[in-house]
Amino acid sequence: MLVSVVAHRAIMSEAAANGSSPSPAPEAPVAELAQLALEEEAPKVSFSDQFKAFSKFGDTKSDGKLITLSQSDKWMKQAKVIDKKITTTDTGIHFKKFKALKISLTDYNKFLDDLAKTRKVELTEIKQKMAGCGAPGVAQVSAGKAAAAVDRLTDTSKYTGSHKERFDATGKGKGIAGRRNVVDGSGYVSGYQHKDTYDGAH
Repeated sequence: MLVSVVAHRAIMSEAAANGSSPSPAPEAPVAELAQLALEEEAPKVSFSDQFKAFSKFGDTKSDGKLITLSQSDKWMKQAKVIDKKITTTDTGIHFKKFKALKISLTDYNKFLDDLAKTRKVELTEIKQKMAGCGAPGVAQVSAGKAAAAVDRLTDTSKYTGSHKERFDATGKGKGIAGRRNVVDGSGYVSGYQHKDTYDGAH
């Protein structure tokens, strides 16, 4: 962005030195500036806002100033901070150093700093993930896996035993005929291939 503005100024000064009229200003810098202005105006959830939200999560009496280990773990799991590098055992060990069931934002920052140094993870990366993980309790479920599971479970061609008798070759349900042994009172033996063909042959 800064490079494009500097380049634009250089073109203007060169044109003035040559005595020619400068070419019209390019559209891109204006568009970029407008985009930057929009991004700056957009409200961003800060780390402290998230701390307050998660410290109230599951505790109706909380004022949002102190957080428990359980709330912290929920926050970290939602932010995907707890993974192969950082486990709930690690968070438990570092949280217990404060010898309190609930800790303030100041102590929580110390807790994260200590945890990041021990597990060799960037503190800024942890905080960015935790600030941008969304409201408490919002689980991000993969739609693809759910759809695949439903498709597999509703595929009638894979049904076995009495269940496969409930559907025809196209997968359409047979209704009551697929669930009960309906008595055929036609007088033909079950399994007879040439039913109702006698009149046509004679």
